[in-house]
Amino acid sequence: MKINQSKTINAWCMYDWANSVYAIVIKSSIFPVFYNTATQNAFNGDIVDFFGFELVNTALYSFAISFSFLVVALVSPLLSGIADYSSSKKTFMKIFTYLGAFSCIGLFFFTGENVEWAIICSILASIGYSGSLVFYNSFLPIIATPDRHDIISAKGFSLGYVGSIILLIINLICISNPQWFGLESTGLIARFSFLTVGLWWIIFAQITFKVLKEPKTAINYSKSLVASGYKEILKVFQELRSQLILKYFLTSFFFYSMGVQTVMYMAASFGSKELNLPGDKLIFTIIIINAVAIIGSYAFAYVSKRKTNKFALLIMLAIWVGICIYAYFVYTDYQFYVLAFIVGLVMGGIQSLSRSTYSKIMPQQSNDEASYFSFYDVTEKLAVVVGTFSYGFIEQWTGSMRNSTIALGLFFAVGIGFLLMIRIPSALNYKRF
Repeated sequence: MKINQSKTINAWCMYDWANSVYAIVIKSSIFPVFYNTATQNAFNGDIVDFFGFELVNTALYSFAISFSFLVVALVSPLLSGIADYSSSKKTFMKIFTYLGAFSCIGLFFFTGENVEWAIICSILASIGYSGSLVFYNSFLPIIATPDRHDIISAKGFSLGYVGSIILLIINLICISNPQWFGLESTGLIARFSFLTVGLWWIIFAQITFKVLKEPKTAINYSKSLVASGYKEILKVFQELRSQLILKYFLTSFFFYSMGVQTVMYMAASFGSKELNLPGDKLIFTIIIINAVAIIGSYAFAYVSKRKTNKFALLIMLAIWVGICIYAYFVYTDYQFYVLAFIVGLVMGGIQSLSRSTYSKIMPQQSNDEASYFSFYDVTEKLAVVVGTFSYGFIEQWTGSMRNSTIALGLFFAVGIGFLLMIRIPSALNYKRF
């Protein structure tokens, strides 16, 4: 029994190894860089024709991200309801996996002038990735007891990080040496990297699909059960009226998440357009951010332990404001590397500490932990919608991504303001809340 359980847990964790390559190769590094270069070459500048509308290329990409997360935010409660009550979790997980993976493969056919194809594929890939995670996460309570959730989740995260870095480095080496393949430019090799992401995702996901078993005791879903996800979200929203600490924290979280998530998505585009950095340097920058993020998550966890969660969060938010101001004046690659290091340091810390802080200030006697975390998840997704849309709109309006970074700084400042209005308990006394 123990051997079978260990095999199941390892297979479950392998899905992180399978899908995380999307997050780092498509979402954060190679695709944004290739997209900028390809569209600039195809349209002789930054203005592209998208179904008859003239838009700035990077602004259009921001809008695409915003739209994909709006879709995910709207259907997330529906997917959560299906995940909770359906006996077809793995089936839905497969559907979203193949949607995301084949959309990544579809990006191989993007050459620059067919920008509509690139945007549609990137939107579908984002929806597939986020949708599959809903069902993937729903298996964790099935395969292990609560006392093992933290360590198993950490194992999955670590596998995802290692796998994505391995594929990114392989692609970076190939892109940096086109002569190995008898080519003069890196365009075709970059497109092959999108192909490798889709194939990697599909191939390694088979390990999870083969071993992971659907629980026989699952309840078949009905309209009322599927709709329960939306009802639970509304219930939490109504309860926030009487929970000021939670309400102000979530408001703060919403505003600073606009900044955090937008920086994660648009960092490579900023370096490519504003600094004219080559692809290999931009990808190296993404590796720096992701590597330092792990250090940052542990470092600020230590700060919160020695001080308080609120103290650690305020320090990080102040640094984020400084990052946005500093980014406006960055003009060299070395300045950008420094910026990437600092971003990585607070990116890992703000994400891990936000979730743990939220868990502390949730009603401790409530049986609605899943509903509260579902609300937290939807809040974060809506923050991505508003943040990326604002970033693209300001660039489209002013003609500069630097102006967009200043707007992100304002989001962080508002987050600081709401955070100062509450008292977040330390780990030693949180139960009173």
